[in-house]
Amino acid sequence: MNFRPLHDRVLIERVEEEEKTKTGIIIPDAAREKQQRGKIVAVGKGRVNEKGEVLKLDVKEGDVVLFEKYGGEDIKVDGKEFVILKEESIIGVVEG
Repeated sequence: MNFRPLHDRVLIERVEEEEKTKTGIIIPDAAREKQQRGKIVAVGKGRVNEKGEVLKLDVKEGDVVLFEKYGGEDIKVDGKEFVILKEESIIGVVEG
C-alpha cells in the first residue's frame, strides 16, 4: 500500500470485535457497532506549529489505539477499509 497521511493524521485499521458474547450469543452484523479500536497502519510527519516547526506525533505505526466514536473518515485503500483521523481524535494507546 502506498498511502501516507499528511500532517497530524493517522491511518487506522479497525480491530475486529468478537462475534459472540461471553455467554455464547452470536451478534448479527446489523446489531454490531463499528469498533472504536484499531491498529495504526501509517502516520503523518506531524503538526506544524506557528513557528513552522514540525511537532512529532505521540503515536506510531503498530500502536493499538482507542478513538472517538464519530471521529475520522472511513476510506478504502487497495480494497481494504480504514479510518483516517487526526491525532487529537485518539483517546489513548492500548498497552500490554
